[in-house]
Amino acid sequence: MAIQTRTVDYTHAGTLLEGFFAYDDRRVQPLPAVLIAHAWVGRDEFVCDKARRLAEWGYAALALDMYGKGVLGGSAEENARLMQPFLDDRRFLQSRMVAALDTLASLPEVDGRRIAAIGFCFGGLCVLDLARTGAQLRGVASFHGLFTPPGDGPQNKIKAKVLVLHGHDDPMAPPTEALALARELTEAGADWQIHLYGHTLHAFTNPRANDRAFGTVYDETADRRAWQSLRNFLAEVLN
Repeated sequence: MAIQTRTVDYTHAGTLLEGFFAYDDRRVQPLPAVLIAHAWVGRDEFVCDKARRLAEWGYAALALDMYGKGVLGGSAEENARLMQPFLDDRRFLQSRMVAALDTLASLPEVDGRRIAAIGFCFGGLCVLDLARTGAQLRGVASFHGLFTPPGDGPQNKIKAKVLVLHGHDDPMAPPTEALALARELTEAGADWQIHLYGHTLHAFTNPRANDRAFGTVYDETADRRAWQSLRNFLAEVLN
């Protein structure tokens, strides 16, 4: 056989959530694994495609669900409404991410000692917040994410290695915020890298995100470079 996929139901704080799981059944199990956090629209086909791609690389991958089974935004206004409660309550965001991490680690195909997490846009914030909890995972990678720290108490030591893949011209997290993140990660003792791509805006990995007035433009070159950087990073942290 080859790439196998299935949905995985789990719960957090009384909400039924549905992840999308992919792995290559030809590879020796248990497998190193990657948790994937979606953008503000919800657990859509974009992140499911990423799970399949990671499975082709030899990882088990779970595209998590922040909003609830079957819940997807249909407009910028609706996406913002779905995302805002998590921005308002970062402890709640972090606990939902921990629930997804625990779900992935419990799957029989997964080596729970070798897990990384990646996220896109809002999902980039989510995986950085997961690292900020001090969670036991090998690494996190943020693609065109948001950087604002939780501001909810003393910073835990960050155990995960951190890779940030970001557009220099991203209006939602400009270079000054990338520098602030670098200071935060340094103070938290993290092993970190930040890659800034020149002339690159927000959502540069998503071909459907072309809205220059909104600050979102797909960039094929930055997308390719970022995925190669991710592949190198995962090979390092999950071996």
